[in-house]
Amino acid sequence: MIPLSWYLVFSAALFSIGLFGVLARKNAIAILMGVELMLNAVNINLIAFWRYLTPTQVAGPAFVTMVFATAAAEVAVGLALIISAYRRRNTVTADEIDLLKG
Repeated sequence: MIPLSWYLVFSAALFSIGLFGVLARKNAIAILMGVELMLNAVNINLIAFWRYLTPTQVAGPAFVTMVFATAAAEVAVGLALIISAYRRRNTVTADEIDLLKG
């Protein structure tokens, strides 16, 4: 059986890669991908702790399902905003999308 610490290290590495993607990228699509990596790292943590601490309860998979639903909604709204910004400004670079300015 794989120890819990391996899952936690993998999840921390995945979260760090996602955080780097959010902070270092200028492309809005790449930023959304970084956020998705971070949410997947959270899901790995939730499932790992559920499996090792309370596998008889349904709380772990229920929380993972809620995170998946939230991630799907975030992607749908985020892509809609990015497509709208692209149609208006012809760019998806986060620095150049300043729609609130006159």
